[in-house]
Amino acid sequence: MPRLLAISDLHLRHRPNLAGLAELAHHEDDWLIIAGDVGDKLDDLAAALDALRPRFARLFWVPGNHDLWSDVDADGAGIRGVDKYERQVAMCRERGVLTPEDPYVEWPGARPPGAERVLVAPLFLLYDYSFHPDEIADEDAVGWSAETGVVCADEMYLRPDPHPSRQAWCAARCQYTERRLAEVQAEGTQLVLINHWPLLQELAWLPRIPRFMVWCGTRRSAGWHTRFRACNVVYGHLHIRRSFERDGVRFDEVSLGYPKQWQVERGIDPYLRQILPPNTPTWPGRRW
Repeated sequence: MPRLLAISDLHLRHRPNLAGLAELAHHEDDWLIIAGDVGDKLDDLAAALDALRPRFARLFWVPGNHDLWSDVDADGAGIRGVDKYERQVAMCRERGVLTPEDPYVEWPGARPPGAERVLVAPLFLLYDYSFHPDEIADEDAVGWSAETGVVCADEMYLRPDPHPSRQAWCAARCQYTERRLAEVQAEGTQLVLINHWPLLQELAWLPRIPRFMVWCGTRRSAGWHTRFRACNVVYGHLHIRRSFERDGVRFDEVSLGYPKQWQVERGIDPYLRQILPPNTPTWPGRRW
């Protein structure tokens, strides 16, 4: 029986992560979700896809913030913003990997109870500085975080070109994605929603750096898990592997993370999270 597996935050610029990828077992019948932050450069994504494509029956990719960091091509020209994202989409399509720009496909394996069909839906929503306490204004959120010495490197490396701001890019992505999700709504159809950033502010939980939530999502996606009939939501970004259930929907944070955040000697295989069929428990606030 095929399984739908997921992992994120491979961060292949770290040698143990790249070496672990090369030793990953073959899963010929399984599908794999790659939920963002493969690496900082275009060649990181190429290396990951070339390593993973022969090992799985189908791959899905969504971008993370590191994937969107500005890059430099062989001619020394800068690649950033929408241009870099579109180049990554093209790289995926050359290898038969599905992206947020492709039609959602139907999962062929075992479905959750009550689902006549399940569609796997890769998303790219970005963030807009709206994850913060209600008394903080969006325009003050970065400064509020900086008060504790926390400022995301995205402020230097993630450019929104040609959009005037990250907020504008996020708004455009959310509007585009809402239209696409609405088009596939039907009785008996459930979705696996995949986004690098958590869809709910309450899940942007970082106990050591709580104000980093500013770079962790958008309030625009609140309620999407019920509005669009999700059976599962897959995300990464936080580097804290956890499972939750909200409104009958399972949320899985599936990060691998930096070498100090996983047991390198075990290899990557134990960190592949099984999404479907659901055979692993959920624990509020507990890491797995």
